[in-house]
Amino acid sequence: QVQLVESGGGLVQPGGSLRLSCAVSRSITSFNAMGWYRQAPGKARELVASITRSNITYYTDSAKGRFTIAGDNTKNTLYLQMNSLKAEDTAVYYCHIPGSDSWGQGTQVTVSS
Repeated sequence: QVQLVESGGGLVQPGGSLRLSCAVSRSITSFNAMGWYRQAPGKARELVASITRSNITYYTDSAKGRFTIAGDNTKNTLYLQMNSLKAEDTAVYYCHIPGSDSWGQGTQVTVSS
C-alpha cells in the first residue's frame, strides 16, 4: 500500500498563502490521478483539486482561481499552492489516490485573524 505524508499546514491570516506538500512512497507517475481533499469540522470530506498523469487539472468552484495543484515527479511529491485564503478554507487537508484506500494523516489549515 502506498504511503502518503502531508505537510505544510498551519495558521494563516485571511488573504494569506500556504503550500501543502504530500510525499508519496513511490513514483507519482504510476497513478492515473491524485487529489487534495479537505474536511472541515462537522462536515464531510470533499475534493478540492485533482490532477491526472497527463497534468489535466480540476478544481472545485471554491478553489478555482486561488489554488494550484501540481506534482513533482523527481521528488514524488504532490503540492497544493493556496492563495487568498479565507476562513472557510479552514480544514484538515489530505492527499489521496482516487480508487485506492490510501490516505495520509492530513495537515491542519487554519485561516483566522
